[in-house]
Amino acid sequence: MKRMRKATALAAAGLGVALALTGCSGGNGGSGGGSTSDELDGASLTVGSKEFTESHILGQITILALENAGADVTDQTGISGSATVREALESGEIDLYWDYTGTVWINILGNTSENLPEDLYAAVAEADAANGIAWLEPAPFENSYRIAVKSDFAEKNDLASMTDLSDYLAENPKDATICAASEFINRDDGLPGIEEAYGIDFGSPVELDLNLIYTQVGESCTVGEVFSTDARIISNDLTVLEDDQKFFVEYAGLVSLRQETLDEYPAIAEIMAPISEALTNEVMTELNGQVDNDGEDPRDVAEEWLQEQGFIG
Repeated sequence: MKRMRKATALAAAGLGVALALTGCSGGNGGSGGGSTSDELDGASLTVGSKEFTESHILGQITILALENAGADVTDQTGISGSATVREALESGEIDLYWDYTGTVWINILGNTSENLPEDLYAAVAEADAANGIAWLEPAPFENSYRIAVKSDFAEKNDLASMTDLSDYLAENPKDATICAASEFINRDDGLPGIEEAYGIDFGSPVELDLNLIYTQVGESCTVGEVFSTDARIISNDLTVLEDDQKFFVEYAGLVSLRQETLDEYPAIAEIMAPISEALTNEVMTELNGQVDNDGEDPRDVAEEWLQEQGFIG
């Protein structure tokens, strides 16, 4: 069935790519130049996000950009869980949200981390086009799952990679404790896959809200699940261990929306393309830190960044 749909899927995926590239060639796109535009006058759109800081920020960036272009936007950010936010998109509860290539490929489309396609974005866009879902061009940041330990613990035990950790825990099984959020514990590209790839048995993980993990590494557990662009890695003096077996797949951030929404409002791709292009690893880490470390509101952080970049007035 997938082969029969290939031509249609490629055509639909190509439309999203072409629209995004058109936006890239237009400087700051429809919402650039620091002035309000009218490309989405009359549009009513609902923007969702997942529940963690980076997703909230990306959701607010999107809301502000679309409002700047004249859209009436409903804020449905903060939906808990990848499966739940995807269901909200498919059902029409929301119109668009940010996700990650690895999450889509494995958790939504049902693939595995083995034999990954060389161009994961193209594979995701092609496969999901058959489901009526379009993916805009990915941003140049990648927020990957990683495993971290306290920096003094890493230095004391000479831990730099996940293989180092595996060797250490084989000799010190009492330290085989991990703090992780519910989704990571149950994802094939999360804890079960890590244990298999590196031969580690963490037993019963300490399940915590993601926001609590960073402060509990070295307290409630030896190691913790972290996100690579999370500034709390630095503020909590954690060392991210190298994924030397290349287990974790690519998690490039990108906007997802139903194809019918993109067909009705192609300006969305034009507006979001230059914004996405400006979201590097360094930028996302800084924005995340303003919320998690400095206590700022995600919408305020998003608005200030968009104004500084000239995307909104």
